[in-house]
Parts: sequence; structure tokens; C-alpha cells
Amino acid sequence: MAVCNVLNTRAEKVGEVDLNDALFNIEVNPGILHEVVCMQRAARRSGNASTRCKGEISGGGVKPWRQKGTGRARSGSRTSPLWRGGGTVFGPKPRDYAYSLPKKVRKLALRMAMSARNQEGKLLVLDKFEMPAVKTKDFVATMKRLAADNCLIVVEAMEKNLDLSSRNVIGVKVLPVAGLNVYDILKYDKLMLLQASLDGIERRLTV
Repeated sequence: MAVCNVLNTRAEKVGEVDLNDALFNIEVNPGILHEVVCMQRAARRSGNASTRCKGEISGGGVKPWRQKGTGRARSGSRTSPLWRGGGTVFGPKPRDYAYSLPKKVRKLALRMAMSARNQEGKLLVLDKFEMPAVKTKDFVATMKRLAADNCLIVVEAMEKNLDLSSRNVIGVKVLPVAGLNVYDILKYDKLMLLQASLDGIERRLTV
């Protein structure tokens, strides 16, 4: 197993932890990472193109003219697609772009993303990250000491003070173990794991 230093919020080494090679030291396949990132971005995409069909145009309740005897073509509604201002035939509507990949592929991509950060030397393990009060200034100072200005922080469960202190900081995001995903790991330059979250990550990805 790979060994990683455990730091405190003052960037001091306070111990070591063994990292599971099956999670943090496997061969990285960029193609699989690309597939999962595309899946996540497609799920976040919202279609907003929309046209009105014949039934959504206001008016059209009265027949424009009688069926016979006028010399004109018969017509039943002013909302006909053939008329100016009428509805659109087979126009675009908001749609769901989401699709899914097998669970094994998604878990494998997560392990690869964490392995990539570990192999690049951009993985940090903290013993704990306590915020006695909501104080963005103190949070920013701690991140500077850890040289992690652009970082994804993974906690066992969301802590209110840490969440509120980091919410307005650009380049930093706090996620619980349940929300850990490939897109966010690759988006941020560094990955910071709280020591308490390691067991949860292992349970999630090895079951």
C-alpha cells in the first residue's frame, strides 16, 4: 500500500496513513474518464429550445370562414401551421439529455480519478478540518497554508460551519463522500480528503 502523510490545518505532519492501492494506485485510462465526464455533463444539461405547436397558440377557436361558397381554400383554424403566426410542426421542445453508464464503469472512473491525483502528487490527507465559527477569512488562510487554493475537499458528512465558510470562495468546493464524482475531482487542481472520509470512500467503491 502507498503511504501518505497526514497533515493538520497548520500544514504540519501529524502522522501517516496507508492508502488502498485498489483505490489510489491503479492504471489510469483517459478514455474511461472522458466517457464518465461526458455522462455527467450531459445529465446537467437542460434543453431550453421550445416552440409552440398548434394547440399552444392563442386564438383559433372560431372557423375563419364557412366551409363552402367563398372560393377560398377551406380552413378550420387561424393557428394552422400553414398560416403566418400559426403553430410550428415538429418544432424543438425541452428534452432530457441524460444517459447512464454501467455502475462498474462509474466506480472504476472514480478510482482512476483519485489515482491520477495521487500519482501527480496532488492528493492531501487532513486529520480534521474544524471551523469553530463561520469565518471565510480563517478558511482562506488555512487553504493558503496548505497551498490548496484550487481544491476539492471531501468530508465524511457535511459540516455547517465548514460549508458556509467555503461557499463563497472561488476555486474551492466541499463535498460529502456520497457526492464524490469524477467531474469535480478532475475540475479542481488538488484533492483534499479528511482522514475520517477514507473509510466511507473505501466502503462506497469496494462494495
